[in-house]
Amino acid sequence: MEELLRRSVPPLPPYETKEKAVPPAELRGAEFVRFYRSLQPGPPRAELLTRLARDFGVEHGRVAEAAAKVLQAREQRREPGALLQAEDRLRYYLNPQYRGLFQQLGRLEGGLRFLVELRADLMEGLASKAVDGPHVKEMNGVLKNMLSEWFCTGFLNLERVTWQSPCEVLQKISDSEAVHPVRNWVDMKRRVGAYRRCYFFSHCAIPGEPLIVLHVALTSDISSSIQAIVKEVPPLETEDTEKITTAIFYSISLTQQGLQGVELGTHLIKRVVRELQKELPQIKAFSTLSPIPGFTKWLVGLLSSQGKEQGRNELFTESEWQEICEITGDPSSETLKKLLNTNEWVRSEKLIGVLHSPLMRLCAWYLYGEKHRGYALNPVANFHLQNGSVLWRINWMGDTSPRGIGASCGMMVNYRYFLEETASNSALYLGSKQVRASEQVLALVAQFQQNSKL
Repeated sequence: MEELLRRSVPPLPPYETKEKAVPPAELRGAEFVRFYRSLQPGPPRAELLTRLARDFGVEHGRVAEAAAKVLQAREQRREPGALLQAEDRLRYYLNPQYRGLFQQLGRLEGGLRFLVELRADLMEGLASKAVDGPHVKEMNGVLKNMLSEWFCTGFLNLERVTWQSPCEVLQKISDSEAVHPVRNWVDMKRRVGAYRRCYFFSHCAIPGEPLIVLHVALTSDISSSIQAIVKEVPPLETEDTEKITTAIFYSISLTQQGLQGVELGTHLIKRVVRELQKELPQIKAFSTLSPIPGFTKWLVGLLSSQGKEQGRNELFTESEWQEICEITGDPSSETLKKLLNTNEWVRSEKLIGVLHSPLMRLCAWYLYGEKHRGYALNPVANFHLQNGSVLWRINWMGDTSPRGIGASCGMMVNYRYFLEETASNSALYLGSKQVRASEQVLALVAQFQQNSKL
């Protein structure tokens, strides 16, 4: 393995000869690809990635020397050209050696696909702690930035999926659906048929391969329930365009885990909006119908922290908690936590009734008020708010599937895109961390602040 890495990773030539360096042989890159793919997923690949990150990174001696020359040029107040050259030298030596290998692999036929696979392994290893440490994390960041350049919008093709699309494309779209799983081929036919649109990005170096997929429902109003969109019904043969005034983005799925963190979703939504405006100019409303992953887990966590103090209740009003305890037969929060964790609470109409109001206001606060470094804690909310949407409407029992009940107590949310305001909303959120929200959401937040003591 060490010998292979020494052969495969091109050394960083001295700064003075960087333009004259002999380009690395393609055969060495191909040899690396073959060797890597011959390794079993898991520990063998993790060991190679760890060695690559640790032993072929930045040459710190050269970096220190170049940094000293930058400081010297500044202190001596030398001419701008000398300072700029010293800074250029420093930038050059800050490049890790493995970056040269990645550049070499990116030029190979099929090399870009391989790098996406390699980063998927790297991210899986980081998540499972199979690979760890600052060197590996740094290599992951370097590769992500390189993929962001290679997968910029200029190299991406927007493609629409229909029932006439190649069978393998339809199968990949079905397999990659991460939000609302496709049940069967009839369901798939419905999702690419009348009153529906499905688009994906492909890359010019990986033609026909879906990278990220967006599903759209064409409706007459802003949908509040996913069941009405993905329910299994016979596909209609023709569309009545006069009934279409709204586009609902109800699912966006990344098919390549190695492209996590590469900004594809934002560009895909913008491209699809332009495509729909050309095809159906009568559409006036663009909105999502989005899941709220993590809400149930967050809520159960709050109940657990309160359960440590007997009789403590900061989530519900006294009358609400009294009703809940009467239904569950338990004055502590333990039974309610179990019911939420197992989805059993939806079997009780009384419990559904008493939980409706408090869960709506708690969900509003979770989306609007719970933060991570000043931005929305919920990743889906953060994504759409960064894009300039408005936190528009929270929908009770918007997703009654087991997955929807388990993840978000059945609730869904609409993020609405007012096209003339998205740029200013995005700037406000990213710059001042302010969330644009509708009157419904703000009223629920006010109820939370009045009735809860978090």
